[in-house]
Order: sequence, then C-alpha cells, then structure tokens
Amino acid sequence: MKFISWNVNGIRACLGKGFLEFFHQIDADFFCIQETKCQAGQVELSIEGYEQYWNYAQKKGYSGTAIFTKHTPLSVKYGVGAEDSQDEGRIITLEYKNFYLVNVYTPNAQRDLARLPLRLQWEDRLASYLQELNSQKPVVYCGDLNVAHTEIDLKNAKSNIGNSGFTYEERAKFSALLESGFVDSFRYKHPEETDHYTWWSYMNKVRERNIGWRIDYFVVSNQLKEQIESATIHPHIMGSDHCPIELQLQC
Repeated sequence: MKFISWNVNGIRACLGKGFLEFFHQIDADFFCIQETKCQAGQVELSIEGYEQYWNYAQKKGYSGTAIFTKHTPLSVKYGVGAEDSQDEGRIITLEYKNFYLVNVYTPNAQRDLARLPLRLQWEDRLASYLQELNSQKPVVYCGDLNVAHTEIDLKNAKSNIGNSGFTYEERAKFSALLESGFVDSFRYKHPEETDHYTWWSYMNKVRERNIGWRIDYFVVSNQLKEQIESATIHPHIMGSDHCPIELQLQC
C-alpha cells in the first residue's frame, strides 16, 4: 500500500499550485494532509474512488487535517480523547483490520518557545495514545511533527540547537516515542544519508540551495518495519513550503 503525507500550508492555495496533478499522478491508497487552513464548505473536492475525512480547526484559516483514502475504515476518530478540546483539528485516526493510520499536525513551540510547555504536554498525551493503539494492532503515524530529530535532519544543526523544532526537549520526546516501540521509516531505510529535507523557509533561494529541515515523518510500529518497501521524499513537488513524503508498506 502507498501512503502520502503532505503539509499543504493551505489547501485552497495548494489547489492552485498543482495539488490535484500530484494527487492523481502519485495514485496513493492513503493521502494525508496537514495545515488545511479551511472550514467545512470552503473547499469542495470530489475525487473519484476516494473517501474523505476532515478535521477542521475552529479558528478560521488555521491548522486542520484531512485524509483521502481508497479504503473504507472500520472506525474514524478525531482527537485523542476528552482531555483534548480539538479546537485546532490536529488529529485523525482511521482504523483498519491490520493497522491504525494516525494523521497529525503537531503544534509548533513558536520562535520564542512560548508554546513549548504545551507542546511537551501534547507529546506526552499523543505518545500514550499511540502506545494504547499499538497494544491493539500496529500503527502508521504520519504528518508534520515539527521536530528535526537528529543533527543530520537539518542543514544548520549547530546554529539551531535550542530553537523551536530543535530543542533538546522536543528531540527527547521523539526519541522516547521511538524507544517505546516505533521506527522512523525514512531513517530505517536511509540511516546515514544527509541533505534530505521536507521543509524550507520562504526566504530567498533557501529551497533552491536546499537549506532545509526534515520535520515530516512516517513513523510505524516496530512490527511493521520489515514490511517497509520504501520511504521517499519528493522535494521537487512544489505548492507548499513543505514537500510530500511517501511510504510504501506491505500490509
């Protein structure tokens, strides 16, 4: 099965920048998007052969997630439970016979780290949720996770230590999740490769010079790691400040 994840940074804008061309070309079983930045009724997408599941933020033009799938799920869940108010529309879970698919747009700690405490609480709740799911059946967890895990996951590691997305705290939470029974699919297939990024600043020629961060992931349960056929980044697909990532899995 083929999975795609892409932070589109506004689906309405991305639709005018080649979204549907890539969508049809890649022909994925599951196409997950983050940062949709729309409310119900603002976008009408009729894509033959796909069911759609949307989780909208209450705040207009902000956050939001969606999944397009060829496969009818056994169940659909929005959020991670009663503790999460779901105001920002950041999580969708689809359940299938052999796995759960969890699409997530992780909160940014912000440049001044004002949201770091909230971010760390989020990480704890989400980790507990993923571990609970994993105790029932394997998990495919994807999205914009807003963290570069190791120094090879961003271009200028030394100068970014302690910055949002590369704090010791955020990286430690990601490490702890992996240690609890999950694997970063891209690093599993490409353990030492450098210069692979999924997000670039809009500053002049930054993307052209490949000064980026790898902050978008497919993380899968350890039980699935031998079923990973490929984990790919598509840096030449434009339309957003992020690029799509792909996972091919035998499941």
